[in-house]
This record gives sequence, structure tokens and C-alpha cells, in this order.
Amino acid sequence: MSTKVEKTIDVAVPVPTAYNQWTQFEDFPKFMGGVQEVRQLNDRTLHWVAKIGGVQREWDATILEQTPDQKIAWAATTGATNAGAVYFEPLGPDRTAVRLSLEYEPEGLVEKTGDFLNVVSRQAEKDLEKFKEFIESRDAETGSWRGSVNEPGSAGTPGVEDASTSRGDSGKPEG
Repeated sequence: MSTKVEKTIDVAVPVPTAYNQWTQFEDFPKFMGGVQEVRQLNDRTLHWVAKIGGVQREWDATILEQTPDQKIAWAATTGATNAGAVYFEPLGPDRTAVRLSLEYEPEGLVEKTGDFLNVVSRQAEKDLEKFKEFIESRDAETGSWRGSVNEPGSAGTPGVEDASTSRGDSGKPEG
């Protein structure tokens, strides 16, 4: 059974600044609690290492859709089963709504207990708050990638069915 998390935060930067920073995936550990490492393997593939609720997980994710200043959507291809998207909406010339939509499948007793206690939902909210602090405290984003990715058939927000290739393989929790 999957769990969906939706969180939104308003940041006091223009859309391109918020979007550009979000494309800097290897900077995620600077504002995402539990994320130990994100390696960008190519324009569409990321390798994640995270420890959430005391459980370490690794997975690869493919970017299914990336539209500058609008959306980045992904689905896991190995490891932890998850998928989702982040959306950027202008609220004015210097304000942006950043909306995170995430779906995942908790595995094992520890993750299912954490899911029951809304650990991922609370972590997502904290991470968006940290992103807000991070981007608002800087004069500019740390970098940008303005390319587009459009996987055939990708529309809307991907769910765990889009990450089905990661089910039942190396996605088991470690320690």
C-alpha cells in the first residue's frame, strides 16, 4: 500500500531562481534531512542515499519530465519504491509556490511504523522549510540546468506504479 504526501511552501525568490536551485540535485543534502548523497549520473538519472527514521535506503531514479520553471517529475528504477514531482508556480515577480507531490511504498516494520507516525510527511515539510531558508539566504542559486526532459506518456504526477521496476528488488531497508 502506497502513501502520498503533498506539501507546498512559498519562497521569496523568482520562479527561475527556485527552479534552478532545485535542478542542483547534488546540493539536496544541504537542505534535505536524511539525504546523505545524491549523485547525478547523467541528465536523467540520479543515485540517492538517504537515512530516514534510522533506516538507510539507496535507489536510482529517472527524471521522467523536466520543464524549466514549471516541473520536475521522477520515478525510482531500483531500490526504494517512490515517485513524484515538484512544481513551481509564480505568485508574483519575486515569490514562488513550490509544491512537492510524493508517493512511496514503506517496507518492513520500521518503515511502516514511521509511515503510521507520518515521519515522511513531517520530513517533507521540514525539507521544504529548509529549502526556503537555503534559497532565500543566498544572493543566487548554486547553479542551474535549463534543459528539458519529456518521457513519452508522462503527464501529471507520477505515482508508485511508474516506479514498478523498483518493487521487490534491492529496495529492502538496510540496518
